Amino acid sequence: HDARGLSDAEMADFARWTNLSETTFLLPPDDAGADYKVRIFTPAQELPFAGHPTLGSCHAWLAAGGVPRDPGVVVQQCGVGRVRVRREGERANQRLAFAAPALRRTGTVEPTLRAQAVASLGLRDEQVLRLEWIDNGPGWMAALLADAATVLALKPDFAAMRGLKLGVVGPHPTGSECQFEVRAFVPGLGVPEDPVTGSLNAG
Repeated sequence: HDARGLSDAEMADFARWTNLSETTFLLPPDDAGADYKVRIFTPAQELPFAGHPTLGSCHAWLAAGGVPRDPGVVVQQCGVGRVRVRREGERANQRLAFAAPALRRTGTVEPTLRAQAVASLGLRDEQVLRLEWIDNGPGWMAALLADAATVLALKPDFAAMRGLKLGVVGPHPTGSECQFEVRAFVPGLGVPEDPVTGSLNAG
């Protein structure tokens, strides 16, 4: 669990080789208030923060013998600063949960980017009820649609989406097993559709 000795280029090459949504590298922290440092790479670039890699890296660090300063909280250092990961339960049945980092950018997405996002989703403008920045590190914008069925039916044009990190959310009917359907599209990172996203959900 120690990536010291690997260069930036070697980390990037390894992440491309794995071809996973994200690959993480654990290092000793530079920040005296952190327990470890993580660097997170997609096949195309490094990310300052991502949700599931945060939980997975924390689990791996603990499993490899890492001992946090506070038994109930592990402090991760990453590109957005410190992320606190709460621990509950014993090691075999341990649960981890992180406090989402503060949003770096909020507000309504600019009209030209909105037009690109709407077109890339194959939708009419009125079908996108809201399009807001919810950037907690990766650069997400999130589109709210009328319902989960519309989200599930999307067939995005990834070439038209180039340069966007676009999350799409739609509610399921009341009483359903799930409240919302969420899809995450990041073709510029070498991951056309991320199968699951913690950072988007945290935004």
